[in-house]
Amino acid sequence: QVQVVESGGGLVQPGGSLRLSCTASGNISSINAMGWYRQAPGKQREIVARIISAGGRTTYADSGKGRFTISRDNAKNTVYLQMNSLKPEDTAVYYCNADITVTSTLRNMRYWGQGTQVTVSS
Repeated sequence: QVQVVESGGGLVQPGGSLRLSCTASGNISSINAMGWYRQAPGKQREIVARIISAGGRTTYADSGKGRFTISRDNAKNTVYLQMNSLKPEDTAVYYCNADITVTSTLRNMRYWGQGTQVTVSS
């Protein structure tokens, strides 16, 4: 079993900052990549940012470039999303996704966290 757990969401005023955390645990041989996605009411889930474990290459959606930073702590199997200059349109449930090689099967599987609500409002 693999668990992916997010934390750090909440209510913030426009222009404010939040840092989300996501930790993967369990039957993990290696983590190949981790990413953040979000889903606003009535909209499809979309990627926010992603980081590859080998080399640390990052990719960002245009909506977050220059405002969001994804980083990782490999020793803790944790990825972070620092969000600055938040806007009301950033309001969504933010989900963590982990691309993991499972120890027991050595298969690559993708796991989702339960999501954390981010609300940007005055």
